[in-house]
Amino acid sequence: MLKYISPDELAAIIKSDKVPGKDYCVIDVRDDDWAGGNIKGAQNAPSSQFYVHVHDLVQKTKNVPMVVFHCALSQVRGPKAARIYAEARDQLEGDGEDIPHQVLILRGGFSDFQAKYKDDPELVENWSKEVWSNPEWI
Repeated sequence: MLKYISPDELAAIIKSDKVPGKDYCVIDVRDDDWAGGNIKGAQNAPSSQFYVHVHDLVQKTKNVPMVVFHCALSQVRGPKAARIYAEARDQLEGDGEDIPHQVLILRGGFSDFQAKYKDDPELVENWSKEVWSNPEWI
């Protein structure tokens, strides 16, 4: 079963001495709604193409012990991508080619994260007031 991580927990990890891409990584599976801001250092892996590219992502992140997925709200796309990724990564671990790892889902997605941290440049980059004040994008 996949576990959730709160925005506060993720913010604490990002601000800690943990190294992005080595100790953790954030995978944002938003598609066109990627515009308007993202978690600092997040990799965009659009949900519309996720299944096709999941094995490449697993290969790139197989030495990362914590992988956090999210979409706008983390209700559909983020959890689905996390499940697909976890299954592929578990297969790699079963073959002895991986390390123990956690696959997490950001509770509330980028929408909740940006609502709390949009003004903190250590946590959010490329944030656009125009996008987030327009409810069509959410």
